[in-house]
Amino acid sequence: MAIRERLSGNEATAIAMRQINPDVVAAFPITPSTEVPQYFSTFVANGAVDTEFVAVESEHSAMSACIGAQAAGGRAMTATSANGLALMWELLYIAASSRLPIVMAAINRALSGPINIHNDHSDTMGARDSGWIQLYSETNQEAYDNMLMAHRIAENPDVMLPLMVCQDGFITSHAIENIELLEDDKVKAFVGDYKPEHYLLNKENPIAVGPLDLQFHYFEHKKQQAEAMKNAKKVILEVSEEFYKLTGRKYGLFEEYKTDDADVVIVLLNSTAGTAKYVADQYRAQGKKVGVIKPRVYRPFPVDEIAEALSKFKAVAVLDKADSFNAAGGPLFTDVTSALYAKGVFDPKVINYIYGLGGRDVKADDIEVVYNKLLEIAETGKVDSVYNYLGVRE
Repeated sequence: MAIRERLSGNEATAIAMRQINPDVVAAFPITPSTEVPQYFSTFVANGAVDTEFVAVESEHSAMSACIGAQAAGGRAMTATSANGLALMWELLYIAASSRLPIVMAAINRALSGPINIHNDHSDTMGARDSGWIQLYSETNQEAYDNMLMAHRIAENPDVMLPLMVCQDGFITSHAIENIELLEDDKVKAFVGDYKPEHYLLNKENPIAVGPLDLQFHYFEHKKQQAEAMKNAKKVILEVSEEFYKLTGRKYGLFEEYKTDDADVVIVLLNSTAGTAKYVADQYRAQGKKVGVIKPRVYRPFPVDEIAEALSKFKAVAVLDKADSFNAAGGPLFTDVTSALYAKGVFDPKVINYIYGLGGRDVKADDIEVVYNKLLEIAETGKVDSVYNYLGVRE
């Protein structure tokens, strides 16, 4: 019997961590992720977990501690945002290349500068090529559920890669929503114990972690990392199916909303998908064939599946809450168009909007602008501007 609660996204994430009961949590406070280790530290203090909580002096140290703990054979977790994630930069690559399945709650926030504490995706998008699996979460429920699935995915022997569960700072991290929690014993059974084959404290089979790796082996090890990321897609689907059987909540690589007979769709991540769905409902009531595709899995990027899903539409708008500053489109847009080109899909007209930077509100009116432009493109077949900004004062 599921437990019905009302929780913020940060609370839900901390409760998931309590139920997982990792060996080590190392963290340094940074808005808006601060509440995650704060809530979790109370579980440590009152004996609800037997986790070693390491209060470090910086986010760089937090990831260093997680790397040490995971390499020693423990299960390690952390949480951070924005500049904190940036301070971990070199360690993100070391964790991934060392094949350490650390799990991070990444509470998305604009990356300085100028200094800004509100939401966009510039932090985790900047880390998209660091070798971490990335799952994105529209709601508090999805953030909680993704966190419960994270270790099963990351620790799979065919994967062994770190994983970040992303959700929108303040928008979901601090907003309270209705949520269904699993019972502690069910979480324990689902997540299971961490039993690595190789670890530093195994005296029977001594190893080195993160050694010097020069021309003779480095390239091969990077290829192994790439293969592990490819393997992660299949594992994500398998774990998600098992989670569905346990909870009735179904997750895939992405969600398709009212796309069966749609002419045009919007593709976007995280909480703004809820606004897009609301507007799609309004337009559907007017007889306009619109839909939404919300990627859940961004790394590994579902190239084959996203290309096939988008091939049936006349026009597609990809919305990015981060700018690549390449004069050619945001990161999600360039990945989507690359997937379409690679799979030989040239039919949908695809445009890009950069939106919501630094926490700029994204209202239903803004989504209507996008749908109206898509419907115009679908009717005329003409695109006047591929790379656009939404809601910015010109």
